[in-house]
Amino acid sequence: MALRCDLIIRDATLFDGTGAPRRVGDLGVTGDRIAAVGDLGGATADREVIATGRALAPGFIDAHTHDDRAVLMGCECLRCKSSQGVTTVVVGNCGVSLAPLVTEKRPVPPLDLVGENGWWRFGSFSEYAEALRKTPAAVNTYAIVGHQTLRYRVMGEDVYRPAKDNEIAEMRRIVAESLAEGASGFSTGLWYKPSMHAPTEEVIAVAEPLRAAGGMYFTHMRDEADKVCASIEETLKIGKRVGVPVWISHHKCSMPENYGRSVQTLALLEASASLQEVAYDMYPYPAGSTVLMPDRLRDDVRVIITWSIPHPEFAGKDLKEVARGWNTDIRTAAERLLPAGAITFQMDEEDVRRIMAHKMSVIGSDGIPHDAHPHPRLWGTFPRVLGFYSRQLGLLTMEEAVHKMTGRTASLFGMVDRGVLKPGAYADLVLFDPHKVIDRATFEDPKQPSDGIEEVWTNGVPTYRAGEMTGATPGRLIRRNRD
Repeated sequence: MALRCDLIIRDATLFDGTGAPRRVGDLGVTGDRIAAVGDLGGATADREVIATGRALAPGFIDAHTHDDRAVLMGCECLRCKSSQGVTTVVVGNCGVSLAPLVTEKRPVPPLDLVGENGWWRFGSFSEYAEALRKTPAAVNTYAIVGHQTLRYRVMGEDVYRPAKDNEIAEMRRIVAESLAEGASGFSTGLWYKPSMHAPTEEVIAVAEPLRAAGGMYFTHMRDEADKVCASIEETLKIGKRVGVPVWISHHKCSMPENYGRSVQTLALLEASASLQEVAYDMYPYPAGSTVLMPDRLRDDVRVIITWSIPHPEFAGKDLKEVARGWNTDIRTAAERLLPAGAITFQMDEEDVRRIMAHKMSVIGSDGIPHDAHPHPRLWGTFPRVLGFYSRQLGLLTMEEAVHKMTGRTASLFGMVDRGVLKPGAYADLVLFDPHKVIDRATFEDPKQPSDGIEEVWTNGVPTYRAGEMTGATPGRLIRRNRD
């Protein structure tokens, strides 16, 4: 009997997510799974897409996001991801997770990046998981529980000190509970003030439940500037003591005096990878973005305001321009803007390219979806890698680029049957034009969908087509090493 599918995509250039050479072929989908790959000339389907000249790849996996709230806010809030070909997002990074925390107050920065008043209502991770089930997203969600969230829950606003033994024990209990209820790992943001006072031993003690649960340790390291190598060593120590894989978030060498040091950091990481499991994500831009911190500003580093509660009119403005308008210095101006967010031009393009091209990297946007004037990485990361760094610069082959967005990420994170084009895998798919795909989002005009992304499917259901969200919400909570 001839194969009958729900969908057949014919004559596509297949990038299978493994890094193997592209090939031309067909792909059939039945339900939420890939039914067959190859020559499906004898098969039929309810819908057929002729994809001659277009590329078909696994849906992109955004390895680092702050979409904890966005995945609960409906399709339009995720246009920034679906329009890039993203079908899975990793939330709860940098120690900041929306669950488990209940508070009616605006929490201390940087927790306010993912939730304002009314959003901190999930007293357990199971409540967050249930919300995802009741109001599913257009993308799949892979969730991590955050150390900064736990510190605020257990310690209140008294987070600018090491935790006491009883507080550590309570955080450890919540980590174990969250892992049992659907979290896949534990993250820290040791660079931020609410957690920078946590010594290494506190992190190790709180992270201990990861061992039995088979979870991962993720970290925005304590320092990405002068002490970047020491911070890598601390990260590796934590992973070794807990006995779990470690993940370095948005690896970079920050500030002008550290430009070029990626030669050192990558050598250190590569040597360490022979002794323990370690990997990292990165974004394809020489600027980062987070909350505005006046005490960390420098005159030689450009800053753009992304949002401000007391002065929303300055979103998108250069901080120096704001300071001149107020006839003051940048630190005083920044203090007047708080609470606020910022884009900081803190990296060197050569480091960005070296870190991206290294075999250990995967791609994550680190986008912040609720900023009034976001960093363009929120809308442009994945097409930028494909179009600019791969097709135009030749830094990576397109096979390598797709692998770093799909199969490699899924394998490292334990996303079962995701990230590859093979029979039995989930039908998370992106159809794009490899000759046209490119980012359009800029620092001046960041909310721009990319060119060349034609259609996106999550679990076999179209979520984005011809520049529009379809309204479908087939996303699921997926868990490490769980089908």
